[in-house]
Formats: sequence, C-alpha cells, structure tokens
Amino acid sequence: MSDGQARERYERFAALHAQDGPFIMPNAFDGLSAAVFAEAGFEAVATSSAAFAFGLGRHDGAHAVSAAEHIEHARILGLTSGLPVNGDFEDGYGRTPEDVAATVEAAVAGGLSGIGIEDTSGDPARPIRDFDEAVERVRRAAEAAKGRIVLTGRTDNFIQGRPDLDDTIRRLTAFAEAGADVLYAPYPPDLDAITAIVRAVAPKPVNVLLRPADRAVTVAELRDAGVKRISLGADPYLFAMGALRTAAADLAKGDLTALTGGIGFGDAYGLLSR
Repeated sequence: MSDGQARERYERFAALHAQDGPFIMPNAFDGLSAAVFAEAGFEAVATSSAAFAFGLGRHDGAHAVSAAEHIEHARILGLTSGLPVNGDFEDGYGRTPEDVAATVEAAVAGGLSGIGIEDTSGDPARPIRDFDEAVERVRRAAEAAKGRIVLTGRTDNFIQGRPDLDDTIRRLTAFAEAGADVLYAPYPPDLDAITAIVRAVAPKPVNVLLRPADRAVTVAELRDAGVKRISLGADPYLFAMGALRTAAADLAKGDLTALTGGIGFGDAYGLLSR
C-alpha cells in the first residue's frame, strides 16, 4: 500500500467517527472474511486479537501473537477488503510506554488506519495496570499516533471481573485527556452504563462491544445513547467455527451433504479479485 492510499484510508476511517449515528465495524479474521464484509457494504473492518490467535492455534492474551504478525495480518485484511483496518493491539505489545509508541509507529508504517491500546497487563495476579501507568502508555501512544492513525484507549475492567463503572469512567476520561481519539470499555453492563461513559468522555466517540446475549439492544438505542462505533470482537470467527462444528458433527455421522450451503469456490475467487 502506498503512503497516499494509507493516508486516504486513515482519513476515511477518522471521518466515520464524525458522522451522524453509529457505524458497525465487524472484526474480520482472514482475508476472505474481510472481503465478505466489504461486499456487504461495511465501511471499515477490525482485527480481533482473539480470533487471530485462535486461527494460529494459540490461546488469546499475553502476546500470543507478535506485533509484526498482527500488522501483517491487518495488512492482508486491508488488501482483500480495500477498507480501513483497525488493529486490536492488546496492551501495545510492549513492556514500557516507549515500546507502545514503537508499536504505534510500526502500525502506521504497516498501513493500519486505527489501533487500540488497552490497560491489560498479561499478569493474572494484576490483570489491569495501575492507573498512572495505563494513562502514560496511552499518552505515549497518542504522541506517536497524532494525525496518522486513529487511537482507541481501552479499559478492560468489565472483562477482567472489575465491574467498577466509576473507575472505568475515570480511566476512559484520562485516556481521552491523554490524547486517545476513541474510548472503549468492552462489555458494559447495560445501556445506562453506556450512556454514562458517552457523556463522561464527550465529545470524543465511544466504541461499544456487547456480548451476543445482550444484542437485543438495538442500533437505534445505541445511537440514542450517543455511541459512534460498534465492534463485534471474536464473535464473527466463533460464529463461523460454530457452523463448522455443527457440520463436522453431521459429517462424522456420515452426512456427506453437511457442508453444503457454504460460499461457492467461484464466489471466493471473485471476492478476492475485487
């Protein structure tokens, strides 16, 4: 990808966060899934660190994949979809704030349009980094990202069993003040919590990820709450694997029709030739 193409995709991605109403940013898991999402009309895709790790036969977390592997993965998603790609880059793949800044620089060089930095530590005994450390890592990421890649500051309080809305808002507010362009706390407990987060960090946009069971919440309700971006995490990959698991069980029983109904071979070729 040329510098001009990368710049155009970054600007297109940044503009999505300024439009009226929310947009859905599905998390692709390989080149063909990214092309499928592009065909469906989505305007951006994201990686999923979990889906990418699972696809490599690895457990998610604790740097199961390297920054270089993840950047190459994101590059493929952008190549096959033609869309801006947001990278789900865990804690920035670095022990220090300077390491995080270097990861952001590498993501920019790799043509990504967005990058997420979260406050996880990879340490089961202390899964969420201390407040000051987490903020400094986002600050250094923001300095590296400024005007070149959309930076999402993320806290994983709710994922890590810390359902403290006040601390979540405190962290997201500090990430916003440190320069993050988008704020994100996966799996908020309810619409009231989402609304509180949106109001606390306004006017900066908020990304929301809901558990599948919570998706009775509508896009219209999220719009009313002020959400700008909706992502799906590993769920597209897990959905595909669920369909495959069901078909595999039928096939093991001797049903040779179990794999019918999938995408056609010619369709796959066509999608990758767009």
